[in-house]
Amino acid sequence: MPGKIKPQTYSSLTMFKKEMDPEDFYYSPEGYIVFTEKYHLKRGHCCKSGCKHCPYGYNKKTGGFDKIVPSPSKNS
Repeated sequence: MPGKIKPQTYSSLTMFKKEMDPEDFYYSPEGYIVFTEKYHLKRGHCCKSGCKHCPYGYNKKTGGFDKIVPSPSKNS
């Protein structure tokens, strides 16, 4: 499923979780890791996977962006 990672497929899940804040993701009822809008904004770019909480407005069906979100300033 786009924007979700099945925990069993990643052997480095423990390291992955240590680098993230608890509000960066949650587990779906099916056991997938679902990234939050906060995580996507911290990452600073769109991965074009059609993520559920994509703040950049990427539309996987059209391959384009429905809205424009400015990139975070590196000077702040």
